[in-house]
Amino acid sequence: MKGIRFRWAPVLCCALAVPILLAAAGGVGAQDASNADPVGQDDPDVKGTVNETVEVRQQTQQKLDDWSADKAALLARYRAARSGVEWLSGRKTEEEAVAGALAGRVSELQRRLAEADRLEGSIQDTLQVILERLEESVQTGLPFLPEERRLRLATVRQEMTQPDVTAAEKLRRVLEALQVEAGYGSTVEVYQDLIEVEGQQLHVDILRLGRLSLFWRTPDGKRAGHHDRAARAWVELPGQHRQRIERAMEMASRMRQVELIDLPLGRIAP
Repeated sequence: MKGIRFRWAPVLCCALAVPILLAAAGGVGAQDASNADPVGQDDPDVKGTVNETVEVRQQTQQKLDDWSADKAALLARYRAARSGVEWLSGRKTEEEAVAGALAGRVSELQRRLAEADRLEGSIQDTLQVILERLEESVQTGLPFLPEERRLRLATVRQEMTQPDVTAAEKLRRVLEALQVEAGYGSTVEVYQDLIEVEGQQLHVDILRLGRLSLFWRTPDGKRAGHHDRAARAWVELPGQHRQRIERAMEMASRMRQVELIDLPLGRIAP
């Protein structure tokens, strides 16, 4: 035991001596610092340098703050622009699809216009042929309502030569004329007209039986006849036909009950 105490005694003394030495050194340093001259505290150059350093530091910090704000603003603009680019890209795809569809429709319309121009020329030629045949039919057929029919066809002929009249309108007018002429074949009527019989002008009542035959009689009923297709002339019939023609006219005018009657039709074609 004595040996152990002897071995730790110098160590304990050293440990106690270290704080004492430090305290003494601190006291001496404090006294030297208080007695020492305060170097640089009143020097203007030092103060200026410090102030400049602080100012530079403040300016640097301000620039850093401004840069951070600019960075945030630019980042927000970038994100907005990127979002706009994505939206515009989608719209571009949609518009390209629409443009492609419209281009297809334009091509189809151009094809139809070209076809319409071709058909218009073909229709014009066809209408000319139909109108010529219709005029020939009026001239060579039964001479009923001649002025009315010739005036109708002359009007259609005049419209066919007008450049401002569309092909559709020309077609409509020709079809109307055909329809009127075709309608004569299914109707009967009695009207008054001036005809020439053997070189004599007569005011007569004319019975039209469709497009089949024409009969006439004088207002006093003393003379009667029909139109001879072969001779293309008005001729007088024997007296035994006058009564039947008169009865047929009364039936056509709804003045008599309809009944079967025998009429001399003659030739129905030239």
